[in-house]
Amino acid sequence: MRVQKISLLAVAVAAGLSLTACGSSGGSSGGSDSSPSSAASDTSGSQGSGGDGGSTGSTGSTGSGATGSTGQNGGQSSGAHGPTGSGRASGAGCTTAHLAFSTSGGMGEGQLIVNMKNTGSANCTLHGFPGVDLKGKDGTDSASRSKLAAPTVTLQPGAETRFTLHYPPNNSGGTGVTFTQLVVTPPNETHSTTLKAGINVPVTDGSDGPGITVDPVGTGK
Repeated sequence: MRVQKISLLAVAVAAGLSLTACGSSGGSSGGSDSSPSSAASDTSGSQGSGGDGGSTGSTGSTGSGATGSTGQNGGQSSGAHGPTGSGRASGAGCTTAHLAFSTSGGMGEGQLIVNMKNTGSANCTLHGFPGVDLKGKDGTDSASRSKLAAPTVTLQPGAETRFTLHYPPNNSGGTGVTFTQLVVTPPNETHSTTLKAGINVPVTDGSDGPGITVDPVGTGK
């Protein structure tokens, strides 16, 4: 009986050891399952942090580069167009050689409009009073400046502007003084052009009465 009990005890111990071994194997298996899961999590974390961070960094760099490039191009464009635009806006002074002159009647009696057209290939500017000398068989008279402020006028090729000459009409009943030529010098120019005219003014001693005046270029209608 004792031998049988020992045998049964040995079987029980062996069974217990077998169960322990199985439990150990199961724990090992659980650890093995946990390990790949942990590795995937690390890889995912690495890709998420490193990859997204790299992507963000790359996007940030690209965005910054694109913005910088656009900003520089915008600046260059502004710089390129700035002086050109400014040049077109102001232009060089209009020269007599690149202006075509003509005359027309003014809005009222005693007014003569002198038109000036830009015949050049580039914009030009006019600012100030023209010089106007009136000539006839009885002599020469020079127009004085009016009190109007002088604007700056930019003429594109083919565009024109004007100024007004004011003179007292001859309503005296006498022959008066007749001027048949106008010698016009544009503002800031030294070369003149001569236009035909038919201006008759009363004879005065110059002590009273309105004289002959000229407005600055770009004023009036």
